[in-house]
Formats: sequence, structure tokens, C-alpha cells
Amino acid sequence: MPSSRSIRALAVALLAVLLGALLPAATAQAASRTVQGGRLDWGIKSSFQSYVTGPIAGGSWSLTGGAATVGGSQFRFHSATGSYDPDTGVLTSGFSGGVHFTGHKKADGSNELDLTISRPTIRISGGSGMLHADMVSKERGTGKVSRRSQVPLAELGLGGIDMRGGSTPIALTNVPTTLTAEGASAFAGYYTAGTPLDPISLSVDTKGAAAQPKPSAPEKKKDEDGKDDEKKAEKKEKAGRFEDAAVDWGVRRTFREYVTGSIGQGKWTLADGAQDGGALFRFPQGKGTYDAKKQTLDAGFSGSVRFTGAHDLDLTFAAVTVAVTKGKGTLSADVTSGGTTTKGVPIVTFTAEDFAPKDGLAALTEAPATLTADGSKAFNSMYKAGTAMDPVSLAVAVDEKAQLPALPDLGSEPTAAAAEPVKKAAEEPSAAPAAASSDSGPGAGTWAAIGGGVLLLAAAGAFFALRRRGSGPGSDATTGSDAPTTS
Repeated sequence: MPSSRSIRALAVALLAVLLGALLPAATAQAASRTVQGGRLDWGIKSSFQSYVTGPIAGGSWSLTGGAATVGGSQFRFHSATGSYDPDTGVLTSGFSGGVHFTGHKKADGSNELDLTISRPTIRISGGSGMLHADMVSKERGTGKVSRRSQVPLAELGLGGIDMRGGSTPIALTNVPTTLTAEGASAFAGYYTAGTPLDPISLSVDTKGAAAQPKPSAPEKKKDEDGKDDEKKAEKKEKAGRFEDAAVDWGVRRTFREYVTGSIGQGKWTLADGAQDGGALFRFPQGKGTYDAKKQTLDAGFSGSVRFTGAHDLDLTFAAVTVAVTKGKGTLSADVTSGGTTTKGVPIVTFTAEDFAPKDGLAALTEAPATLTADGSKAFNSMYKAGTAMDPVSLAVAVDEKAQLPALPDLGSEPTAAAAEPVKKAAEEPSAAPAAASSDSGPGAGTWAAIGGGVLLLAAAGAFFALRRRGSGPGSDATTGSDAPTTS
């Protein structure tokens, strides 16, 4: 029969094994990931859109903060930031952009209906979720304007979706939403609490916590080569040369919607470095000359965008150039349509009255643009000359330290493999106890910890029982320095 000493050693070993098994579960709670990049697609309420633009309200809506449209009636909010914990499934993700609705114009030119919804934030925890947003609304009847920050606007119908264990990007599709009481109030009373709103879809990129930056080495004194480089830079600046600029232009929102809609049934394709910002296309790597005193610019950019679709639609803009002089800018491009390319076509003109550099950056933000006669021909006369097109944003770094404005970050395209862990637990057959897969109870990791805790308590009980037994008459155990005092 084994001695009490060997049994006690076995109990100690069991304790060590159990503690070692439980430690990863405890430390895993700190493995939260950063949300950086992604989009939220939400139509708010499609019938409300129709009401606003219909004959009764006679109004319209406009996009703010880089928001875009996608599909038939959805708005796309961009540049997700926040955090995600794959162990608990807790997700917090805020998005940029907004939508401004106006309607019921009064005799004095103001609008009785005036509502802005911006900066939506998704918060999911414990099987439930909420969509918050900044809201500015005008109260019906009184006209009183209220401004509210991060209103809990809509409850998410997650329906048992298990958010744990998701890889990047985290994706959710067509999640039902319901208006809350606070949301109904901020909605200026147009709908009551409990009203179904449009479903949401989102996709966000996640990454591990950023590493702490290493302390920079002491700056060395400039040698002769460094001085030469500085002189070259000064000479270059005097000559007005630059090699870092970008122009942002969305062509025309309704044209993009036509291309991807039920009539156009098409798409756009970017090439040669062009970037998609949702509501705009960025043509980067601008080079050319800029005169800060005269506020003139002559620049060429890389990138191209090609629109294709039904009814023989095939239109490409490439080799974009921008010229600015006397407070007016012109955006030109090589246009390919019907297999024929015409170089240097002036597409739109835009205002550029204040193009002086500030903090090393000469920039124009959303300058109003109109279609030229040549631009109208490029669109096969779909739009007449003088038609308002999407605004032009332009940024030129005249100082090497200046940073170009960030492009709206739409994140990665969601894939089936990435979204697979984020699904209803009921859809995944499992041999685990039903309670472990329930979204209303603790998760499988919790049950494992509880089970381990029970075993740990049992082992501890056996260990201390052996200690009490070993201190009695006839025991070969020796009293250690940590033994309880019996005197």
C-alpha cells in the first residue's frame, strides 16, 4: 500500500497539472485584438428614404464624412476602429461617415424634417448587441434642434450568433435591427420604439496589440552628405517640384449606383495603383510642379478606373492629370470608350480659390465640380455639360514631412472562411452539453474552467486531508516549517 507521503506527492502533482491547464484560459482573456479598418452597410430604413425623397416630404439626403452608397438603398460607413475579444466574443467597433436627411421645406426656406445620423458604433456582448450613433434632429412641430452623442439607436437581433473564436475579418450579414425608445425620441418621433429598421452587414479587420515602439537612437550630427541633401531639397522646393500628391474623385454617385444597380448590372475595376475609398477613387503618386505664390499646379497621377456593365457599358479613365490656375482647376484623363482611347480629355472643372499651403500641405477638400462639354461626350451624352459631378479633393505635399489625408479604410473583403466562426451555434452540431453552446449561458471555455475548478477543489481537499491524517500517531510524515501550529 503506498505511503501517505507518496499519495501527498501525487496530490501536489495533480494540483500543478490542473493549475497549468487552467492558466492558459486565464491569460487568454488578455488576448484582445484591435479593430482597424472595415465597413458597415446599413440603409437605416429604406421606407424612410422613400418617404423623404417622395412627393409628400419632397426632400433629399446627402452623405457626410466620406460615407458612400452600396447596392440599391444602403449607406456604407467606413474606417472601423475598436476592439474584439475572440475568447468572450465582445466586439466594439465605431465607423466614420454620416447621412443628412431633409424634407418638408417651409416658406422661409428651412426644413421641418432635418435629421443627421453619423458615426455609428456597434457594441456586442453576451449574445446581445446595440447600434449607437450621433444624432442631430429637429423636433416635429416645435422645430427644436437636439444634438445627442452615441444614442442607443437600434437593438441588434443576433439570434444566437456566437461571436467567439472569429478570425479576421469579422463579418456579420443581414442582422435585423429594431428601433429603441431612445432612438425613437432622437428620430424626432417619426417612428415608435420597436419599429423594425433595415438589417446591418459589417466586416472589420482585426490585429494583435501593437508592439511598443523602441526608443529612438540619439540623432547624429549631419555630415557633409546630409548638408548636400538638404541643399538639394531646398533647390527642389524653390523650383516647385513635388513627388507626393493625390487626387480623390468619385466620378458621380448616381453613375456608380447605376453601374452596380439592376439596370447597369455591372462593376468597376481599379488598376495601376488606384484605390477605392467607398465614396471616391484615389489616384495617387502625383508628381509635377506647384507655385505657392501663384497657387498654380500642373500634376499627373497614377491609377485607372474601368466601368463595365450591360448595354455595352465600357468606360475607362486613366492617366489622370490636374491643372490649377487663377482659382480654377481642371481634371483631365485618357478616356477609353467603345475600344477607342482619347488622350487628355478635360472631364470636370472645379473651384480652387484657396490653394495656399498650410503646414506643408496644399489641399482642396470636396471642391464642387461640373462636367465639361468634352466630359459629356465621354459619357456618351448621358449627362449634359454643366451637370454637377462628384467633388474633387486634392492634396499636394510641398514639405517632405507632410502627410497626405488618410483614405477611408473599407478593410478586407470578407471571406467564407473568415466569417465561419461567427454563426449561430445551433447550426454547428456538437457533442458538447447543450448549456455549453447556449448563447444565454456560459461558453464552453467557462464550463471547462468550472469543471477544472471542481477537480481542483477535490484535489486540494484530498491534499489537506492527507496532511491532517499525516500529522496523527504512527505517521511517517515529518512536520515542515509551513505546518499548522498545534500548540
